[in-house]
Amino acid sequence: MKYYRVHTADIAWITQQPRGLFTAIGKLVDAKTLTEEEEKEYWKNREYFEKELPVPPFYDQGNPDKAITWFKDTEAGNRIFREMTFYRRMADKYGLKLFLSECEELPGEVIYEDDFQIAVKNQKEDLKVTVTELVMDESMK
Repeated sequence: MKYYRVHTADIAWITQQPRGLFTAIGKLVDAKTLTEEEEKEYWKNREYFEKELPVPPFYDQGNPDKAITWFKDTEAGNRIFREMTFYRRMADKYGLKLFLSECEELPGEVIYEDDFQIAVKNQKEDLKVTVTELVMDESMK
C-alpha cells in the first residue's frame, strides 16, 4: 500500500520531522496571520476535520512517541485529502511551500490506524520516500 504526507519544509520540534499541513496552518492562526474571515473559516474547517478524521489519541498526551501521521492511499484517505482545500489555499496565499512525501511500504512502527491514516514511530532510516513539491491546482484557488 502507498502512504503519503503533506508537509512544509519546517521541522517540527516534537517529532523532528517536517511539519504537517494541519499544524502548519494552525501556526498561522496562532501568529494572527490570517484575516478575521479566514480565521473563522479555519475554525469551521478544523471542527469538520476533527469530526470526520479521527484524531489519534496520543495527541492528548502530547505525542510522547513523536509519532508521524501518514494518509493511506485508499478511498477514505484520498477523499479526506481532497477535502483539505482550505488548508492548501491558506498555505499558498501565505507563501508556505508544501511537499508531498510518498512511500510504498510501512514507514515505521504503526502505533495507530484508522480508515484514513496511520501513525508511526521510529521511522525507518532506510525508508525510500519520494518527495515532490505540491503545486496548487487552479481549481483550488
